Amino acid sequence: MPELPDITVYLEALRARIVGRPLLRIRVAGPSWLRSVDPPLAAVEGRRVRGLRRLGKRIAIELDGELFVVLHLMIAGRLHWKPLARERPKTRGLGALDFANGTLLVTEAGTRKRATLALARGAAALAEHDPGGLEPLEADLAAFAERLRRENHTVKRALTDPHVLSGIGNAYSDEILHRARLSPFKQTQRLGEDEMKDLFEATRATLVEWIARLRAEAGDDFPERVTAFRPGMAVHGRYREPCPRCGAPVQRIAYAENEANYCAPCQTGGKLLADRALSRLLRGDWPRTLEELELRKAELRKSGAAEAAP
Repeated sequence: MPELPDITVYLEALRARIVGRPLLRIRVAGPSWLRSVDPPLAAVEGRRVRGLRRLGKRIAIELDGELFVVLHLMIAGRLHWKPLARERPKTRGLGALDFANGTLLVTEAGTRKRATLALARGAAALAEHDPGGLEPLEADLAAFAERLRRENHTVKRALTDPHVLSGIGNAYSDEILHRARLSPFKQTQRLGEDEMKDLFEATRATLVEWIARLRAEAGDDFPERVTAFRPGMAVHGRYREPCPRCGAPVQRIAYAENEANYCAPCQTGGKLLADRALSRLLRGDWPRTLEELELRKAELRKSGAAEAAP
């Protein structure tokens, strides 16, 4: 899912291309993408773009007449800048926004179409699309700490909850927690003052660093390589690869449709966090350290080989 750094670079690229230009039309490929009926699509045709803003992980395009086009890319949605009136991709295209100088294509990989387009009239209607999370790059430490401690959740959940913090998802939360040397599943109300300060500083530093990296990668071009898995990341998407800080293999816990990637020596005092799938395989005999994990895996491989032998 495109998160705060990705959306920031998308916005910068779009501002250079569409602010001050009229939106000629919106082409919708199917009913699943458009999620509003009022105002109608015809109401935005010919309206000039006044500005853009980010609402959490959404992109809002402001038009003359207090009309807004709100794009939510969800997990697999992506933006592409192409020559005007280019045909939409037949298998992945959701629709297109046509301007005089080019077309903004919206695509989504996979069969589950979750990305959305909505039109809003007026500031009040636009506010309904804002989850209300605190902006992490605008808040001070006191506001950050108050928001995280308002309810008691795991730090991983708090970072990724759009009602708590704005724009952070699965990928950058892993990177933030690794930088802060915190377990993904420590409770927010049990964070000490030093831990909260470290988390606050890690959040800001991680987001600022990745905005700069993505900005430099795109240059003057439109950012086309938006992905949740990047070679420069410390732990996200690097399961079993060495931690860049200590060299231990990165661990992973998969749950629901999400996952947490972490380094045990750096973040949990060397303790392994139980993975539900592997715990079932081990019938609850979950190893407590990396050494015990490797030993248990070797025993399972050995017993499996013995059972397969004639």
